This record gives sequence, C-alpha cells and structure tokens, in this order.
Amino acid sequence: MSQPAPERSNDQVARERAAAEVSDVLLNIEYALTRAKKARTTVEKDGVDVNAGLALSDAIRDLERVRKRLTQDTYYSADTRLI
Repeated sequence: MSQPAPERSNDQVARERAAAEVSDVLLNIEYALTRAKKARTTVEKDGVDVNAGLALSDAIRDLERVRKRLTQDTYYSADTRLI
C-alpha cells in the first residue's frame, strides 16, 4: 500500500500559489511580446506610421526586460531567509 502524501505547510502552499501567479504573469508577458512583434512586422511592412513601429520596438525591448527581471527575481534569486 502506498503511504499518504505528507501534509504541506502553509509556507509551502503560499510559495506554490506565488509561483503559479508569477507563471500566469509570465504567460501574459509572452503573449504581449508575440503580439507586439507581429504588430511591429505589420506596421513596418505597411510603412505608413514610423512612430508606431518605433513605439512597438520600445515596447518589445521593455517587455523583454520585464520578463527577464521577473524570471530572475523569482526563479533564480537566493532565498535570503536561509542565510
């Protein structure tokens, strides 16, 4: 017979909930990046609104920076409480 799963602490449950929330935000950032790249391609192809293309390029750069920062700060940060 298998043994029942050990009970999770409140801290473990909270960490899992936080990880799920961060994952949802990262998914939305990925969608926004994909959409912004597609929009920039369309705008640049049309060649009518240069400012929109530049704004989309800036938005893409900013979204990539936010994605990297959020990923590093949540998944690769040291847990200072253990030090």
